[in-house]
Amino acid sequence: MIQLPPSLETHYRTLVSATPERPQARLYGFNIQTAIPAFPLPMPPEESEPILNLQTLLSDIYDQSGYDLVIDYQVDPLPPLPEQDLTWLADWLQEKGVREKS
Repeated sequence: MIQLPPSLETHYRTLVSATPERPQARLYGFNIQTAIPAFPLPMPPEESEPILNLQTLLSDIYDQSGYDLVIDYQVDPLPPLPEQDLTWLADWLQEKGVREKS
């Protein structure tokens, strides 16, 4: 089990571990207000490591799959977000035109 530093306060984390480096790994933390960080994808030593941009990948999947047609953005997410993040999310969704002003 991986132990995270107590000072690491992020909503989400991506853990990347190359086979030859295990149990060492790289940890990329990010919050709801920021884009998912791109990171080098571990490859065999003779190959170069491409940069994996998960934010772009997930955005493309979202756009192509029509999630905006089935997700009710008028409802707050579960599990609930802290008040500060909930306020940010409401403003962001209004800016994107998918939530009405409350």
